[in-house]
Amino acid sequence: MIRTILAVPFLLLAVFVFFSEVLGFYKFTYVMNRMHAAALGDTLGIGCVLIAVAILTGELVPILKLALVLVFMFLTGPVVTHLIAGAEVATHKNAGHEYKEVDRR
Repeated sequence: MIRTILAVPFLLLAVFVFFSEVLGFYKFTYVMNRMHAAALGDTLGIGCVLIAVAILTGELVPILKLALVLVFMFLTGPVVTHLIAGAEVATHKNAGHEYKEVDRR
């Protein structure tokens, strides 16, 4: 019972993150913005789901396996997204015109 109470907030957070990811994916028009929303949503959402499953499992070996999956996801997700973004910039002719400069003063 206590495990369920601890795991439910992580699952609710994951649902919220995945829902926000889908909204961001459909709201943005440029491929880089869409990719950013999808990458952040996947990494955080899957992380929350894996933490909730680890809490619900309660055994050491499955928790260690889930921890390895979580580390793998956190290492590979941003790297793959960065490589795809680099390929988009390298192959898109007018990429510089579609970016908006932000004044950070």
